[in-house]
Amino acid sequence: MTARVTRWVAPLVLVATGLGIWQWYVTAFDVRPQILPSPLRVVAQGWEFRDLLWANTLPTLYETAVGFAVSLVLGWLIATVVDFSPWLRQAVTPLLVASQTLPIIAIAPLLIIWFGFGLLPKVLVIALVTFFPVTVGLIEGFAATDRQATNLLRSMGASRWARFRYVRLPGALPGFFTALRIGITYAVTGAIFAEYVGATSGLGIFMSQQKNAFRTDLVLAAVVVTALLSVALFGLTFLVQRLVIPWSRRG
Repeated sequence: MTARVTRWVAPLVLVATGLGIWQWYVTAFDVRPQILPSPLRVVAQGWEFRDLLWANTLPTLYETAVGFAVSLVLGWLIATVVDFSPWLRQAVTPLLVASQTLPIIAIAPLLIIWFGFGLLPKVLVIALVTFFPVTVGLIEGFAATDRQATNLLRSMGASRWARFRYVRLPGALPGFFTALRIGITYAVTGAIFAEYVGATSGLGIFMSQQKNAFRTDLVLAAVVVTALLSVALFGLTFLVQRLVIPWSRRG
């Protein structure tokens, strides 16, 4: 317990120091809040407009959940098919890498033009951003499973599906949760970016509106909410990992 507390002391001290310097700089040099509001102002204005922030957080959270769920389904399907067809891995892996070279900043506006301002373009952006780490994490996890255990089951006459279920799948789960943590942070960023390009509600469009109104304090308040949301989802993956694979000490 003490080790865990100690692990969080250094980053908390660093954050507190940074906020203190920020507050001192704004106060000492009388910086206009439209340029750089103080941390205290950001917190105060965020609390004052908490209902509006919460109303825009819910759509972002919903889009993140739906988009990441689609990404997980695609990732599991692709990784499983690739694992059962080794030759397909050589064909699919370069395509997965190539998918990450697509400029999301250019594709997102096109998705808005094609599919409007509803849920679908946001889901597509989130899926494009997140399915790569999930898929590759699973593919590599399946490939890194214990060969001796696989050979033992094969010698006992186990089917390919049985070997996958009892050896390859459990062995790949720790790597999957590592990829899951990477993907979930990208998911929130993808949702914000998609909303920023075009949306009727959400933290992304809220930031865009407040930026146009020169409410830098509310923009930063939304950034804080986004960061807290990402951290909460990141931490949730550790809880899910402990429930799904309690034998793993990772996390």
